[in-house]
Amino acid sequence: MVFSWMRKKAADQEKLKKGEELVIPNQFVCPISLDLMKDPVSLSSGITYDRESIESWLDGGNFTCPVTNQVLRSFDQIPNHSLRKMIQDWGVANRSYGVERIPTPRVPVSGIQVSELLFILEDSVRSLNGRRCLELVQKVKKWGSESERDRLCVVANGAITVFSAAFDAFARDNSFETNANLLEEILSSMSWMFPLSQLHSLDHHTEAARARLGSQDSLRCLVWLLKCGDLSAKKDSLIALKELVSSDQKHAEALAAIEEASEFTSPSSSTSKAIRSELVKMGLVSLLLELTVDSERSTSETALGVFDMLCDCEEGKEEAYRNALTFPVLVKKILRVSELATQFSVSAIWKLGRHENEREKVNIFLAEALQVGIFQKLVLLLQLGCGSVTKEKATELLKTMNPCRPELECVDSVDFKNLKRSF
Repeated sequence: MVFSWMRKKAADQEKLKKGEELVIPNQFVCPISLDLMKDPVSLSSGITYDRESIESWLDGGNFTCPVTNQVLRSFDQIPNHSLRKMIQDWGVANRSYGVERIPTPRVPVSGIQVSELLFILEDSVRSLNGRRCLELVQKVKKWGSESERDRLCVVANGAITVFSAAFDAFARDNSFETNANLLEEILSSMSWMFPLSQLHSLDHHTEAARARLGSQDSLRCLVWLLKCGDLSAKKDSLIALKELVSSDQKHAEALAAIEEASEFTSPSSSTSKAIRSELVKMGLVSLLLELTVDSERSTSETALGVFDMLCDCEEGKEEAYRNALTFPVLVKKILRVSELATQFSVSAIWKLGRHENEREKVNIFLAEALQVGIFQKLVLLLQLGCGSVTKEKATELLKTMNPCRPELECVDSVDFKNLKRSF
């Protein structure tokens, strides 16, 4: 086998020298994606797939092996280390021809690992062991950054409840500066667990988390971070406050009762409207757009959600009109990140296109949106399917922009002919 592999390797290199295309060995190709496998795993049927592809297949509600169509006896995915090593060796042997070596994949975190760590974290919170809590929070944060699968595993095991309790516990004595690093790390880790409305099967966790984050101590700490923290802390605080204010009016009222938050409220306006206006004045419109440009999925979703919220107020719309990133970023995120990100992007564009008192600015906005391909994106969105509210907004935008297309549209629809839904 070794000699045959060496002969095949020499033959491949000889073909490349003659200008022939390098062909990936069939056994290295995932039967689902038809791409080179990065993390080959075998099912109970004996067929090997790339982990990401087979997980998407199973997450879609399928219970059979895609190749054999057999009903799977178990959903265990056994890493095929021998095949992965062969793929890595093949990549190294052909890297002079542009083939990148496949890195050794990380072993996905298990529910047991998450539960054990959260149990230790709860014990550390009870004893107010800040140093130990920081280590554990950073470990969970690292898990969340490694893969979407690990992130879902962390969320599914109730991390939001433990993290919100930890935040509340270390915010109680009001010595925010002393615990600032820990509080910022906890808040940063929680930001990708929002919005809590997505945790339909974990209602008891979401209610407990909102209760902890909505306490007077936690709210006061969130306001302090919003005023005194760095840009990342401001963003995470804003996401948490948006989650609380949008979920229950009592949290908005509790926020208004905090003396330090007086600048967010005024007697002549509603609490939520005044909060949005003040957040816009702090420059958060530009911050959110910059964060969204090349961010990961959860950050994009939360940033777009907050941006959509800020577009409810006049100040937010004005700031959005002034920022050159607004329409390129919003249009780019449609059908590129997730269904939730698409929903927020369409909603924000719809709000910006309904500023009746500023028709000139709206017309300029529509021109910019058309020039970056909004019309084709919305047509594709309706073809692929979306929620009823998003569908209504997309349809209204198409009707508004259709008369302007011949003069303003710059993107050829052929640019989108191979676009497929990415979620």
